[in-house]
Amino acid sequence: MKILCVSDQIDPLVYSDSIIDRFAGVDLILSAGDLPMDYLDFIVSSLNKPLFYVFGNHHTEKLTKKAFQGYGAIHADSAMYREGGLLIAGLGGSIRYNRGPNQFTDFQMYLKIIKLIPRLLLNRLFHKRFADILLTHAPPKGIHDRNDLCHQGFKAFLWFIKVFKPKYLIHGHIHLYDLADIRRTRLMETEVINAYSHYVIDTEGI
Repeated sequence: MKILCVSDQIDPLVYSDSIIDRFAGVDLILSAGDLPMDYLDFIVSSLNKPLFYVFGNHHTEKLTKKAFQGYGAIHADSAMYREGGLLIAGLGGSIRYNRGPNQFTDFQMYLKIIKLIPRLLLNRLFHKRFADILLTHAPPKGIHDRNDLCHQGFKAFLWFIKVFKPKYLIHGHIHLYDLADIRRTRLMETEVINAYSHYVIDTEGI
């Protein structure tokens, strides 16, 4: 399955008349946050594929899942979904740095993960694995993150990777301005991928 991952920047390669030709083979879209909903609506309506998203720290307006049902996208925060045979979990928001919306302490993120555990255990029972993809906005602590408080990652995600062993953790939040910047890092059994702007992955083999 080919997945178009997007986050943080409206990419002219995606937001164009050639989107259908350029991404014709895509089966699924994942948004790792901080993108306008009308941009996601454009992607969904153009490619006619399912889209799962989480909010980033710059989604500061009071948004609800119900408000975006018309966009053909699914808000995946603090939830588990199965799509095309893939088990997808979502955890949005960034580390708390100024007490704004969609910001969490590491302890709060651990609590969000704990709420997912019953579904993760059911996945293990019925599908022989906990999750294939963890979709987040922020990265794990020490992987792709930055030194400033706003852009630090979550230790809780390191624990998720260690315990639940997803094949992929797809995040945004960390802008890439240099082609030499690291976008993919392997940690244990998980490929951590920065979806900044856009990135296509192929999950063949899951």
